[in-house]
Amino acid sequence: MDFKDKVVIVTGAGQGIGEGYARGLARLGCAVVVADINEAQGRRVAEAIGKAGGKALFAAVDVSSEASAQALARRAVDAFGGIDYLVNNAALFGSLEFNPLMSVDLGYLNKVIAVNMLGAVVMTRAVAPYLKRGAAIVNQSSTAAWMNIDYYSITKLAVNGITCVLARELGPKGIRVNAIAPGPTDTQALRDKVPQPYLDAMVAQMPLGRLGTPDDLLKALLFLLSDDADWVTGLVMNVDGGQLMRA
Repeated sequence: MDFKDKVVIVTGAGQGIGEGYARGLARLGCAVVVADINEAQGRRVAEAIGKAGGKALFAAVDVSSEASAQALARRAVDAFGGIDYLVNNAALFGSLEFNPLMSVDLGYLNKVIAVNMLGAVVMTRAVAPYLKRGAAIVNQSSTAAWMNIDYYSITKLAVNGITCVLARELGPKGIRVNAIAPGPTDTQALRDKVPQPYLDAMVAQMPLGRLGTPDDLLKALLFLLSDDADWVTGLVMNVDGGQLMRA
């Protein structure tokens, strides 16, 4: 897996799993565009990568906005000369309001859909014109996609479908599109959102008996981006400690 001098955009890279992706890819030689709507967090990650000897650029982005996504793509190309990979990680989760589907305000629901579901489409459309054969895109799904719990689940199930449709559309151009579906991963967002007794109950039912880490997910990401996966597209890969097994 040779990532030296590759250019990657990671959305939602200001914290949690996205930060782990950005730092890990930078350690392996990628020039990383740390894309996040939170300027303070995004700059923190980009500066940390730079201090560690890596190449990184912070770029503010609202993944629900076509204009913002297009400006981000242009900035990446201007800074690093091209784009090799796109990681569509950004989503509303830690700050998400979980309300019943029958009563949630439709304006709020449309906001969640615009970010968590359509953000991957908006970003891919903005970046695709700059991608060459051999490029790869990885979307962030979730095991919540199959749990039918709330509208977060719905958006992640839609990401799976979007991944497969984009894989079909972009395949003839030599661009691969896959997704990672993390199980419960030990991030601040998870701990802020999910009570400890519920986490303990989830872990107790998982075959591998522990929360995931951003590094667990990074290993899967590296495979899906690399040439080792050059005949893999349209795949939604569970990385979840066996939480949800799909035959």
